Amino acid sequence: MNHQELRYQIGVTLIKGIGPVNARKLISYLGSVEAIFTEKPELLKKIPGIGEVLANAISTQQVLKRADAEIEFIERYKIHTHFFTESSYPYRLKECEDAPVLIYSKGTDDFNTGRYLAVVGTRKITPYGKELCQSIIQSLAQTQPELTIVSGLAYGVDVAAHKAAIDNDLRTFSVVAHGLDRIYPSTHQSVAKKIIEMGGSIITEYPSQTNPDAPNFVERNRIVAGMCDATLVIESGLKGGSLITAELANGYNRDVFAIPGRINDTQSQGCNNLIYKNQAVLIQTASDLEKFMNWDTQLNTRTVQQKLFTSLTSDEEQIINVLRAEESVYINALATQSKIPLQKLLGLLIQLEFKGLIHSLPGSHYKIVS
Repeated sequence: MNHQELRYQIGVTLIKGIGPVNARKLISYLGSVEAIFTEKPELLKKIPGIGEVLANAISTQQVLKRADAEIEFIERYKIHTHFFTESSYPYRLKECEDAPVLIYSKGTDDFNTGRYLAVVGTRKITPYGKELCQSIIQSLAQTQPELTIVSGLAYGVDVAAHKAAIDNDLRTFSVVAHGLDRIYPSTHQSVAKKIIEMGGSIITEYPSQTNPDAPNFVERNRIVAGMCDATLVIESGLKGGSLITAELANGYNRDVFAIPGRINDTQSQGCNNLIYKNQAVLIQTASDLEKFMNWDTQLNTRTVQQKLFTSLTSDEEQIINVLRAEESVYINALATQSKIPLQKLLGLLIQLEFKGLIHSLPGSHYKIVS
């Protein structure tokens, strides 16, 4: 990267009053990012949407010195930069009009390989939500080994999604609301380190010395939604950042999925409302999402054998053993052969389906995932 060009790329993001939309407009009209700093105010103010006040502000703000300091920081700590005109910039995000013109990353700089799923939700995750998050990502890891899980490293669903991806050898990206000179919350530093070690990345649009202020969390949600093929809301109250992410994803014409919950559960009301308003597709299993997205499945046998079957209870193993012997088994026959009471069996079957080990078929039949 040319040092001077990077200086201008960082500099344009530091000019107060210029957002991503105006930055793109200026570059389009002027032909380069450098011209923003070299053209006279008289020319700048003639560009639609700029005007005299903003043109004068561009000419008078001294941001390049701060850009030089940022370059020293990114060189020292091996931070990558990705300008929207460069091939390394996430191509899905580039399609979004309000996407940042520049992002910083620590870790891999490969943002355009494989499929991308945003997994978001409440910071006050329940045991139900945590189990769902783990089960769905675990199942996806078996059939979508090239999938990348994207979230925000916050408490609750975010960090649960990152940990589930790490545990199942999936790459995961975290989009943070501050500069890369820190990790917030600090208790998630070990998770952030593991994300990078496992081939993932910590991503932000903010330069160093940027605090994790509340408005930044709202803004970063557009990156989470924009760089993904789809967004999955695990749990959410009636208000929260995950609902903003879902709204943004809908605005970008990306698919949105939500896990339903009981109507009187506070942390399920947001998901239920998304489904009720046709703003999200109801899913119950990973295979539901795969079918809707038309994602071909490619079973990751190593993950299944090493990470799932070794963690089954004795009752679950008994069910699997019965299903292995036949192509499909009727539920009453399954109860008889496994010697598990029907009421208990129903709960176990749900858990095995969440784990991606069995499929339910019409007519109360079940089969093992082959």
